[in-house]
Amino acid sequence: MKVFRRLILAIGMFGLVYNCAQVKKSRTIKLAHGLDVNHSVHKAMVKMGEDLVKISGGKMQMEIYPSQQLGTERECIELLQIGSLDMTKVSVGVMENFAPHMKVFGLPYLFKDRAHSFRVLDGAIGQELLDEGIQYWIKGLAYYDAGSRSFYTKDKPIRTPDDLKGLKIRVMESVTAMDMVKSLGGSPTPISWGELYTSLQQGVVDGAENNPPSFYLSRHYEVCKYYALDEHTVLPDVLIIGTHIWNRLTEQEKQWLKQAVDASVVYQRKLWAEAEKEALEEVQKAGVTVIRPDKELFSKEVEAVYSLYEQEEDIRELIERIKDYN
Repeated sequence: MKVFRRLILAIGMFGLVYNCAQVKKSRTIKLAHGLDVNHSVHKAMVKMGEDLVKISGGKMQMEIYPSQQLGTERECIELLQIGSLDMTKVSVGVMENFAPHMKVFGLPYLFKDRAHSFRVLDGAIGQELLDEGIQYWIKGLAYYDAGSRSFYTKDKPIRTPDDLKGLKIRVMESVTAMDMVKSLGGSPTPISWGELYTSLQQGVVDGAENNPPSFYLSRHYEVCKYYALDEHTVLPDVLIIGTHIWNRLTEQEKQWLKQAVDASVVYQRKLWAEAEKEALEEVQKAGVTVIRPDKELFSKEVEAVYSLYEQEEDIRELIERIKDYN
């Protein structure tokens, strides 16, 4: 009987060790971002996590922390750099502080249209820029659609560039964004996204600039009743992963993750198109005046921003490559 019990115990211990080994074979990727759970980017990330489990047969999974649970975009990048976070999503405007050539996306009216921007982002130029942050322990995986950014204001409608003169406009911590607002006569004021609603309410700034879904989901339309669709810049979101985790993944795991990422990009862009339409409809229902100004007026006014980069040969060449990209 004692021998039998020992045999059962040994089998049980073997099973426990085996199961623990199996559990260890499952890798969990921790991802955080600052957007609302109703945002198309978050929904795409949820799909990415679900697809990752299916593709890997349960060997990889994802934990998602939305709504700045782990910090602002810059704070998430810093967590990623020290290895406390695996993945995050940031605007390319923030990313330019870690991948300097990405500042080219902040240049106004750089792309001919949305299709042109997708060709550039999904092609060789886009990939080059995704890899630029590796020296800072950041690897870009893909671009999510964030539409075009336009101005919204509290008290004064923007119909021409002159209407921006003297207004304090919130911008991201982006040199190109600040240069663009200055060229239009405005006063650029960097403020974190999480503090912007209160800053608008209290009059710290007179307005801001962002895409329709962000304007809607942030509820900034409750304070700002004018939205001018000048569509000055196309700033995509960038999905990034820390090199600390990327370099530990096997080639198979990298393939699984990339497959899930690519599928999420297609899904997010579809959701984004729907979200843009819905956002504009809803803010107008809430009393926002949507203005469609002559973009040519704004385009001419910001040409001076390009002259600031004439002495930077690599940026100048990058601008030419993007404009000529078919």
